[in-house]
This record gives sequence, structure tokens and C-alpha cells, in this order.
Amino acid sequence: MTTFYVTTPIYYVNSYPHLGHLYTTLIADTVARYKRQRGFDVFFLTGTDEHGINIERAAEKAGLPVKQHVDNFVNEFKTAFAPYNLTNNHWVRTTDDYHKRGVRELWRRAQANGWIYKGKYEGWYCANCNEFYLESEAKTITEGSAEVLICPTHDRPLDKVSEESYFFKLSAFQDRLLELYETHPDFIRPETRRNEVMSFVKGGLNDLSVSRVSVKWGIPVPDDPDHTIYVWFDAVANYITAIGFANDQFGGEAHYRKYWPANLQFVGKDILRFHTVYWPAFLLAAGLEPPQTVFSHGMWLSGGRRMSKTLGNVIDLAVLRKYFQTDAVRYFCLREMVFGQDGDFTYEALIERTNADLASGLGNLSSRTLTMIKQYCNSEIPSPGTNVNEELASRGKEVQIAIAQARVDFEREFDNYNFSRGLEAVWSGIAWVDKFISDLKPWDLYKQGQIESVKFVLNIAFDALRHITILLAPVLPEATRQIWRQLGGSIVEGRFEERMKTQLSSLEWGDSRGTGSTIGEVKPVFPRLDKKKIMEDIKQDEEA
Repeated sequence: MTTFYVTTPIYYVNSYPHLGHLYTTLIADTVARYKRQRGFDVFFLTGTDEHGINIERAAEKAGLPVKQHVDNFVNEFKTAFAPYNLTNNHWVRTTDDYHKRGVRELWRRAQANGWIYKGKYEGWYCANCNEFYLESEAKTITEGSAEVLICPTHDRPLDKVSEESYFFKLSAFQDRLLELYETHPDFIRPETRRNEVMSFVKGGLNDLSVSRVSVKWGIPVPDDPDHTIYVWFDAVANYITAIGFANDQFGGEAHYRKYWPANLQFVGKDILRFHTVYWPAFLLAAGLEPPQTVFSHGMWLSGGRRMSKTLGNVIDLAVLRKYFQTDAVRYFCLREMVFGQDGDFTYEALIERTNADLASGLGNLSSRTLTMIKQYCNSEIPSPGTNVNEELASRGKEVQIAIAQARVDFEREFDNYNFSRGLEAVWSGIAWVDKFISDLKPWDLYKQGQIESVKFVLNIAFDALRHITILLAPVLPEATRQIWRQLGGSIVEGRFEERMKTQLSSLEWGDSRGTGSTIGEVKPVFPRLDKKKIMEDIKQDEEA
């Protein structure tokens, strides 16, 4: 069985989970479900980054031991993600012992190969970024008579650091990194980000400070415990430590070799440099393979502006849980943003997309088809019918062709991570079926006593809905589970994904095995949302 290893970045526990964290994780979860349905042996990893001076300072401010502080935040992340029933195989924490063992071994190998040396560092450091900046990269403001260097990302004063440090010979990897980008054009996606990274690397690389003596909350440097390992060296190593590199996690070396190199690593564009310059250089220095693809997605904006608590335009995950079905949030994230670009997330847009695509689209097709089967066929799944006229047969064939094309287009786009276009293809198929039903009017055919024609129309609509449900299972796992039961499908508890995998592998027109002989109880899957009321309620919640 072909393996597929997909990761999210690990999330830094210096603030509460937000939409950006959820978005990346939902994307990775959808890809994991999609690949499993197509027979891949998938390992899906997410987790939390828990070391560094910023964590120390936050714990001190909160008056808590550092480990208790990070435990609290990890619980916040897991609680925020829980309603979405994520299928990650593991949650890695950089405070876990197996991770620390793997990081130390990665360090030892890079050092033994001559890529790490001791020196002295003087420079400007941002605790929020966990990154050093040149003076030319920082912003400058005047406070009184003094000029203060400010982080270009967080608009906070940079710390002047002068201390003994270990350095990684990043400068020596310029040509090797450029060769990697040239010979493996899919290593960085999308192409615009690849061009940005290549331009940065061509501009020249400086050796990188990879230890601190002033930071105690971290992993000690092997054989020199006065130093702690740079938080980014520590963090990016999780992608191999979590699957068994240099430890006994999941059986150790055999498990690591089974899944590495990773097929796909999702990251936000704000941390792309760490994952496409530092990370592959660390691996090459240790004699290890880089991942196959690092895909950088865009940022969610709100009202056209980057989300910020100061601007008051953040999307509250608690509000999403309270007012919106999890599948509606999943669908919006995949459909609304062109993957790799920035997108605008507002509650109004989420309501409108839910009503237009889910309530009036998929939900309506399911309700009208199954309600008519209940009404006109006594809830029995209709056979194709006999002696239907040529025009009716031709129209039915058109629907079959449209649904087959929707599947081809959906899978082509999803295989290339063009999620929005893939979903467009499926909704084009939904529109075909809706038009087929509206044009042929089975309710009129029933009144006219043309029972075989009614059966034919509803059989086509039923089978089209079955195809669509199976295709959308990775995207809308809860809604498709409900629709499948209404289609008459039996589901052993906890085995819905396995059922959808089996159905996809034998998906043919007219083969409705697995759906029984009668439909289940018909219920709305996506009730229409009252935009005005929800927006008023959200406003009251935000003001409370």
C-alpha cells in the first residue's frame, strides 16, 4: 500500500487558537481523508511548539510553572479542534521526551558532519518570531530621544542579544538549496512562493545562530547543557521525531523510514522561510532527505484586512462552534479561498455560502430526491424503470455523463490541491441533477400515472446523489454520513470512512450495493440560516 505523510506546522502556545490554526488543520485533515479513501496508508500529524523565551516570559507573567502554562494552552488547542473530529494519527508536543531525543540526534549528526560550530552572537532577536533580524530588516521608531528597532512582523521592540552561541553553517548550503529548488520544482508550492524563496537564497545566506545561553526553557545542546537549542531547530524536527526518528515512537526507525520523506507539509506563508530554507538545510546537514513538497497557503483576512484583536475583526472559534455546523466551516474554508492565496472570512460570507451551496444546493438535492422517493415509491429505492421513452433515456444519460465528469474534475483538482475548483466541479454536477429533476417534473409524471418514468427519474437522481455523497465524504464527513443513512446505507459505528473507501473503489452507475432496499428517515442536512438573526446574536455575544 502506498504511504502518504501529511503535516501541519506545530502551533506555538503563546496565544489562544485562532482561525489560521484551524484552517491549516482542516485542510490537512481533508487531504488525509481524501487519500485514505483512495487507498493510501496515511499518517497525518499536527501538534504544538512549546519551547522558547516567549513561553518563559508568558508563564512568568501568568505566575505559573512553564510546563503547567503550556499544558493549559495545549488543552485550549485540543478543545478548539475537538468539534471537527480531526483524523490526525498523532499530536506531537515538543516537550515530549521522544521528541527531545530525536532533536538531540539531529543536532549530533549535523555537528559530526562539520556543520555546527561555536562562536559569539550579537544581534537583534524577536521573541514572538523566534527569529533574529538584521538592523536593515527591522523598523525604526523614535521614543524620546532614542531610536528603537521594531520587529517588522509584530511591531514590538527587538531584544539586543550578545552571547556565546553555536552556529549552523547555513551559508554553505546556498548552492545545494538552489539545486533542490531547481531539480524538484514541486518542493515549494505555489510557484509564487518558490520564486520568493529562490530570490531570498540567491541574495546570500548568513550562518544561523542555533543555540541560546539566556533561554532555559528548551532542549539542552548535547554535551553542552548551558546552551539550549534554537527553537526553530527544535520545532521543525518534529516532523521526523514524531514518526520514530532516533527514538522508539511508533516502533522507531522502521516507522520513520516507512513515512519519510513527507509527501506534503502545509505551512502559512509567514513561516515559509523556516520550512524551505532552514529545514531542508538541517536535514541535508544530517544526511537526511528533505520532504517532497512544502505548500504555503495564504492568510485569512476579515473585511479585507489582516485579522487583529486591535482592529476588532478576528473570527472567534467559539462563535463558529456556537452558530455554524462544523461541515459548513470546513466547506467554506475549502471553497471560499483559492488555496495558496489570501481570502476574506466574514460571518456574513459564511452564512451566504452555507445557504447558497449547502442548504439550497446539496441539502436541497438530498431532501427533494428522498422526499419524492418516500412519497411516490413508498420509500423503496426505485429501479431504473422499464419502457421509458428515448428522450427520457437521453436526459438520464446526460446526468450520468455530467456526474462522471464531475468526479474526474474533482479528483484532478484535489490531487493538485485546487480545492475550490474541485468543489466547483461537484456543484456543477449537483446543478445538472437539479435541472434534470425540475425539467422532467416527476410530480407531474406521477399525477399522469407514468409510474415507470417516475421511477426512472428518481433512480437517476438517487444514484447521482449517491455518487456525490461518496465523493464529498472527505470534505463534509458529518453531512455525508447523515445523507448516507438517509440513502438507506448502513454504517457500523466508527466505520464510515471505511464504508466510503469501499464504495469509491467500486463506484459504478446503477450499483447501489451498501444502500439497502429502502431509504432512511428524511431530514434536512443543512437547514437554511437566518442571516439577520445570527448576525444580531453574534454582535450581542461580542459585546457581552
